[in-house]
Amino acid sequence: MPEKIIVVIPCFRCRDQILDVLDDIPDTVHHIICVDDACPEETGKHILENTDDPRVEVRFNPENLGVGGATMAGYRRGLELAADIVVKIDGDGQMDAALLDRFIAPISAGEADYAKGNRFYDLSALDAMPATRILGNAALSFLAKLSSGYWNIMDPTNGYTAISAPMLKLLPLDRIDQRYFFESDMLFRLSTFRAVVLDVPIPSIYRDESSNLVIHREATGFFCRHIGRTGKRIFYNYFLRNFNIASLNLVLGSVLLLSGLCMGIVEHLQNAALNLPTPTGVLVIVLLQLFVGFELLLSFVNFDVTHVPSRPVTRTLARHTVTSPG
Repeated sequence: MPEKIIVVIPCFRCRDQILDVLDDIPDTVHHIICVDDACPEETGKHILENTDDPRVEVRFNPENLGVGGATMAGYRRGLELAADIVVKIDGDGQMDAALLDRFIAPISAGEADYAKGNRFYDLSALDAMPATRILGNAALSFLAKLSSGYWNIMDPTNGYTAISAPMLKLLPLDRIDQRYFFESDMLFRLSTFRAVVLDVPIPSIYRDESSNLVIHREATGFFCRHIGRTGKRIFYNYFLRNFNIASLNLVLGSVLLLSGLCMGIVEHLQNAALNLPTPTGVLVIVLLQLFVGFELLLSFVNFDVTHVPSRPVTRTLARHTVTSPG
């Protein structure tokens, strides 16, 4: 029996592009859920009046929830329709629907739980991307690596994604960020389940549409959220759900580094007040604490970078489902 593929399209200010996007979605897709996120252009109504594709369903949010909130509404509907894989694309025409099979294939083959687009594989395609977006994306990619632990991915805010239904059922959809941070928050939530995330190369497409994201308004919020998610990820993965040598390295390294730093500052200030040099023995102890603490933290980082999830949760769940009694 073929897998049931459902596409979710959050719709906000994309009236002029949405019909072309719908026309490009391949026949392998069983159902298309368009979520009108209280769009002032009445994109949802425009779809109903101008398409006869029986696969298309339009849902209306009574108030604007943001791109994340609209996507979550589509995800919930996809699960109600017993989807096997849910693909999310935007309605503004920046994502080539013809590439949809690239996202489905690794999930269908049991190689990944979540596939996302990456516009940075083809360097020649970056000529069309504004320099500010390239620099901003590089910074966001580093922060996303830090908060999610997926050190092997780039382009974290790319909204062209696909996820297996078993993985989607595990995620706390009510707690995922509803606005522009939701792609990064998805990666954080996936990391807490040790889901396998795969980058899919896609080209950059820029047309005459304008983005609803105002970078300078969101930058501070993005940074604070990433730092908060980093702390949560480390607590969940290294102390709550697991405790290993990396956990010890983190604790001991932090204690030694902090104690060495504090001891050095206190000794320096006390001896400076008495016009005395800091004793050599004290300097040796301080430097030793700093060196060992730094090495332990470096070991923790190395462990974190080299232990990116590699065993798909979906495949494990499928095996357990088959072998479980009853």
